[in-house]
Amino acid sequence: MDFTLPDSALAVQRGVGAVCARYDMDYWQRCETDKRWPEEAWRDLAAGGWLGLAVPEEYGGGGQGLLELTVATETLSASGAAGGSAFTYVLTPGFGALTVARHGTPEQKRRLLPALATGEIETCFALTEPDAGSNSLAITTRARRDGGDFVVDGQKVWITGVQRASWMLLVTRTIPAAEARPRTNGLTVLLVDVKEAVAAGTLSYRPIPKMGANTTPSNTVFFDGLRVPAENVLGEVDRGALVLWDILNPERVLLGAAALGGAEVALRVGVAYAKEREVFGRPIGANQSIAFPLARVKAQIELARLMLYKAAWSFDRHLPCGTEANIAKLAASQAAWEAADAAFQTHGGMAYSLEYPVARLLTDARIGKIAPVTEELLLNHLATQVLGLPRSF
Repeated sequence: MDFTLPDSALAVQRGVGAVCARYDMDYWQRCETDKRWPEEAWRDLAAGGWLGLAVPEEYGGGGQGLLELTVATETLSASGAAGGSAFTYVLTPGFGALTVARHGTPEQKRRLLPALATGEIETCFALTEPDAGSNSLAITTRARRDGGDFVVDGQKVWITGVQRASWMLLVTRTIPAAEARPRTNGLTVLLVDVKEAVAAGTLSYRPIPKMGANTTPSNTVFFDGLRVPAENVLGEVDRGALVLWDILNPERVLLGAAALGGAEVALRVGVAYAKEREVFGRPIGANQSIAFPLARVKAQIELARLMLYKAAWSFDRHLPCGTEANIAKLAASQAAWEAADAAFQTHGGMAYSLEYPVARLLTDARIGKIAPVTEELLLNHLATQVLGLPRSF
């Protein structure tokens, strides 16, 4: 067993870290306050080739895997972006490049990967629906075959990044859930040209007001007679579950990495304040009631990182990684919440002051306990699929 990061991941850590060093906590706070995409940071990441990490070298990318993307996401988040802003990095390199590289046809790869590598185009991912929620197999957005096209009607919710996306990875039902045997049958993933569909009036979206993570808008998306050429099927018709698992497992890992970076930021902020703030003639960090919660968070961060790297390593080797991805996401999100809460408590009344970034860190950390999947469903997977306990649904 070798617990050292490979040279490729260390190079990513240094390179992304060098870009992020140009942007301080105030920058990320301003982006959040102004509800503004971090354009400058994104442009610098693109210029350094860090958006194309998962794009094969023959298409102009770095030819790296999920492990390197995980390290990059964690580094970006830990620089001060924290969980909400770091999600921007998951959209295109994670959902787009990684999935197309693994499941795309030669033509799809030629069409999309070079532009994804340079940041010329971006992607978004559309799965969740209002009436299905976490029960992904119950989605009803329907794609029916009509000649050389699929015609899509339905609705999605909490779809992030539609405003900037050139392409959407859209999960549809080509066999209704009630008729599918097994339940995972009948899913089809389509590549949708977002701008073309918006211009045609067959795709529209409405931003959702949010309490945080406002650098990247989330939306309700509507499909009304959307036509998608059959050549834009990603993977196989009716067997989209095979593609979907290769999206959801990396999603858990990468959002876990964003949460872990957020935990590192919160710990750093909490420790700094505990050292400088003096009450009763000594730094408050000398009190065990302050020191021990911060020390416990450090342990949680290190444990979560091990599982995140194991899950990413397994994915890159085409090994089963669903359990590892779920555990990693659970551990990282819990570490982020505990870190933000400890930092908040350490700051006392000043935590409510926007002079400090604690409120943003707490809001970002709370997202990870419910998105993209709730802790309860992660635990349900472990209970039924790993421990063999009876299903509750």
